[in-house]
Amino acid sequence: MITRLGKRFWGQTLLLLAGLELITISINFFYAPINVAAGGATGIAIIIDEVWGVNRAFTVLLINILMIILAYFFLNKQILQKILAGSFILPLLLYLNPSFKVVNDSLLAAIAGGTIFAAGIAILYRINASSGGTTVPPMIIKKYFHVNPAISLLLIDLGVTLFNIPVAGFNSFVLASFSLIITSLVMRYIETGLDHKYQLQIVSETKLPEIKQMLLSQQQSLTIYHAEGGYSGKNKDILLLVTDNQNYGPLIKQIHQIDPSVFIITSNVVKVHGGRW
Repeated sequence: MITRLGKRFWGQTLLLLAGLELITISINFFYAPINVAAGGATGIAIIIDEVWGVNRAFTVLLINILMIILAYFFLNKQILQKILAGSFILPLLLYLNPSFKVVNDSLLAAIAGGTIFAAGIAILYRINASSGGTTVPPMIIKKYFHVNPAISLLLIDLGVTLFNIPVAGFNSFVLASFSLIITSLVMRYIETGLDHKYQLQIVSETKLPEIKQMLLSQQQSLTIYHAEGGYSGKNKDILLLVTDNQNYGPLIKQIHQIDPSVFIITSNVVKVHGGRW
């Protein structure tokens, strides 16, 4: 659905606003009320708000303007266009949305905030947009020093997270670090899809025809590879199939009932496109 919407201008605009609103919700309702700065420009804004009482939206706007200037001088126009809209809309949403504590439990707030933040960022990634902020320095570092932007962004976020210790205490630092992990995991699942599959490669010395017949009787689609044993030099067939989480356990049990010594390699498949698996 996101992919279809992202192909049209109005759809891209809607998704941009949705992604930025989710980020705003995570900050105003979960992170800021418990004084947890989980990296990024919004994390810096939470720290400055806690220490000097400066409005978070104003701080994010200043940081984003600075990042736009850096992008203008050090990066190309395509990247500048990518961060321009989000850089101004996000602080506006932070200002317009109310901010209050939704849940009293800090751990629950960190989990919810990290999850919602990840959903917002993932939507922006899908339409090749950005909220600006600290995503710009890693692009500059990559261009001139060839450092992986994921590494430099992680270091920046960790640096911001460390400021939780003198400002709000070690407990806030732990919550912020935990939230970063939650965000990373959720983003990975959103980007690759939640309906993961297993890929099985099956080798049997004596019972391969029976295993093949069992799989076909259950309407399992499979592919047969012709291979050569590296040690024996003998020709042999390998069955390849894809199955889901629900069927994986029973399927493995049935295969082992046919051939207890069967050799099976299982791999995680994050997405299956087209065809019939």
